[in-house]
Amino acid sequence: MSGLVVVGVDGSASSLAAVETAAREARWRGAGLRVVHAFPWPAMHVPLGPSPLGPPEGGIRNMVEHLGREAVARARSVAPEVDVSQAVVTGEPLTVLEAQSRAAELVVVGSRGMGGFVGLLVGSTAVHLAAHGKCPVLVVRETGDDAGPVVLGVDGSTTGESAVDFAFVEAAWRGAGLVALHAWTTWNAPLPAPQDAAAPYANPPGELGQEEERLLAEALTGHRERYPEVAVEHQVVHGRTREALIEASCSAQLLVVGARGRGGFAGLLLGSVSQAVLHHAHCPVAVVRGSGGRR
Repeated sequence: MSGLVVVGVDGSASSLAAVETAAREARWRGAGLRVVHAFPWPAMHVPLGPSPLGPPEGGIRNMVEHLGREAVARARSVAPEVDVSQAVVTGEPLTVLEAQSRAAELVVVGSRGMGGFVGLLVGSTAVHLAAHGKCPVLVVRETGDDAGPVVLGVDGSTTGESAVDFAFVEAAWRGAGLVALHAWTTWNAPLPAPQDAAAPYANPPGELGQEEERLLAEALTGHRERYPEVAVEHQVVHGRTREALIEASCSAQLLVVGARGRGGFAGLLLGSVSQAVLHHAHCPVAVVRGSGGRR
C-alpha cells in the first residue's frame, strides 16, 4: 500500500462531496490525502492571469487555486488529523486521474463534474476511471445511509475476489455490517453436473439454487475468520443482478462491485452490472479491479 488517497476536484458540489468521503477514507487507512485538480488550460494557450480590466484576484489560475484551497479546507474540517496536500496537474481529468491512480490505494471522484451534459447520470471521468484506474475507484453518487450496511455484489469469479477483500475491510473500518448479495438466473448460472454421470444432464428441483448458495459461501471463505467483528448477511436472490444491487443500495452506505464478472465479454474493462450501478445506485459505489483493496 502506498498510504495515499487521491480525490479529484473541479469545484462542483459533487466533487466537494467526494472530498469529504475521501478525507474519511484517508483517516480510516491512516493515509495521506492528495487533492488533485486537472488543469487543461495551459495546453490550450489560454491566458491564465487576471484580465487588465478585471480585479487582481481574477483569472483562471487564481480560480483554480481558490478551488483547491476550498477543497483542502473541506477535507481538514472532516478529518483534521489527515495530512492533506494539493496538486494542480496540467492535462485532461481522464488522463490525470488515471495516472494518479498508479500511486494511490484509492481514488475518489464525484459522479458528475462541472462539464457534464444535462441528463447524464454519471460523468465520463467516473466511468473511465472505474474501467481504467490502477486501484479501487470510489464514485460518490448519493450520500447513502450512514447506519446502513456495506453491500457487496458477489458472482464467484476470480476477478471478484479483490472486491470481497475491499468490502470486508471497508465494513470493518466503518463499524458496519456486510450484506453479501449474489443474484442468479437460469441464464447466468452454470448447470451443475448430475450426480450420476450415466444419468441425463438434469438435476433435482432446487439443485441449481443450492449450488448458487454454495458459490456465495465459498467466495466468502476465510474472510469471516479474518474479520470477526463484521456481521455478515448472505443474500441469494433469484433475479437479475443489476436490479438486485440497485434495490439493495437504497438502504446501504456503500456498494462494492468488481469491474468485471463471470459471463462478461473478453476485452471489456467494465462490465454491464458495474456500469448499471454507477448510473443508478442510491449510495456511493466502489469498483474494484485487479488485486486492489487489501489492507
